[in-house]
Amino acid sequence: MPLKKKPEVKKRSRPVLAVTASIAVSDTVQLKVNVQGESRPRTEIDLVPEVAGKIVYVSPKFISGGLFAKGDVLYRIDPADFNVAVVRAEAAVARAQQILLREQSEGAIARLDWDDLGGGKEATDLTLRKPQLLEAQAGLQSAQADLDNANIRLRRAAVTAPFNGRVREKVADIGQYVNPGARLGRIFSTDIAEVRLALSDADIARIDLPLAYVAKSRDAALDVKLSAIIGGKVRIWNGKIMRTDAAYDPQTRSMFAIAEVVDPYGKGAADGNYPMSPGLFVDAQIEGKTLEGVIIIPRDALRPNDKVYTVNQDGIAKIHDVDVLDTNPERAALLGGITPGALVIVSPMEQSQINYKFRALDVNDPTIILVDTKKDEDEKDKKKDDAQVDLAAAKKKLAESKKSYVAAQKEYAIAKKESRKKNKKKSKAGDE
Repeated sequence: MPLKKKPEVKKRSRPVLAVTASIAVSDTVQLKVNVQGESRPRTEIDLVPEVAGKIVYVSPKFISGGLFAKGDVLYRIDPADFNVAVVRAEAAVARAQQILLREQSEGAIARLDWDDLGGGKEATDLTLRKPQLLEAQAGLQSAQADLDNANIRLRRAAVTAPFNGRVREKVADIGQYVNPGARLGRIFSTDIAEVRLALSDADIARIDLPLAYVAKSRDAALDVKLSAIIGGKVRIWNGKIMRTDAAYDPQTRSMFAIAEVVDPYGKGAADGNYPMSPGLFVDAQIEGKTLEGVIIIPRDALRPNDKVYTVNQDGIAKIHDVDVLDTNPERAALLGGITPGALVIVSPMEQSQINYKFRALDVNDPTIILVDTKKDEDEKDKKKDDAQVDLAAAKKKLAESKKSYVAAQKEYAIAKKESRKKNKKKSKAGDE
């Protein structure tokens, strides 16, 4: 038996997915570059003696971690041999002075004799003993140079600090015999600490740092904030970008900028008590350019491959390719791709879910509904149900009307038939 009615076709509605969202805004952005580096002293050397001998004194300051001032005697070599050399040199100077005085006197006598016996002729230099005088003068100069050299070697027996600094390593100790150039220890200066910061090409663009940069003065140099966790707290040092390396690093393809902290063990120490010690790994934040009219969105709204998902008031989502300028853990700065006021989806979601309809909640306060497609669907369903009820009532009324029409037709046919019978009876009665 064939069906009188075709089956009703119902379209499957889109699933509605609740997400958190935020409104993209336009703002002024201060670009910053975050890099890392290791602190080191600007000056660090091996302490070595310039003369040979046995160590007879070691300063109590010369221990690992010890502090010393410029000019402090850190080591002393046995000076006995050098004192003897000084005495010998002084004696040689005295002899040379005596020889010079004798030659000067003999030269004067030779001049007088020639004036008496020369007969008015010009005396030769040899007659006046000038070569002997020059030899005596040269002998005195040589003896004086030997004395100066002996005094220098005597002074070098005391190994002094060339700057204010600190001891990194102690190698030699008292009683040890050392030769010139032997390592006594390693020391570094405490006047300036350096941090080498590797900058990528994008970092250089953000801070607008020229290549081969050298600051004209410390006041005109770029500011950099250096920080590290010490004792469970973040310690901060204020530094300056004073220069860049002469060339790119061929392995990392990055340019190194040199940040300096003045007096890291004194006024430049963090919180007045935490110096920037060599080998400390620090985070660096460099302030860059300031840009206006940049689009700001939450960092979680930025998807892989620089994509952003937006949703309109109808709950329809769309994918946008954006031009990312800068990011940090809180926000992403965009140059374009979306417009200010766009509603960006912050919740994690797969790209395959983009065809869903979305109910958007405020990311900062989920009780605030930004887009409510569920309410719209309920209203549509209610209208649809009301329309179906009205259609059923109309169909019922039409069916009843059809029944009344058929009954009326039957009554009309019966009445017409009765009327014909009456007319026939009247016509017969008239004929009679």
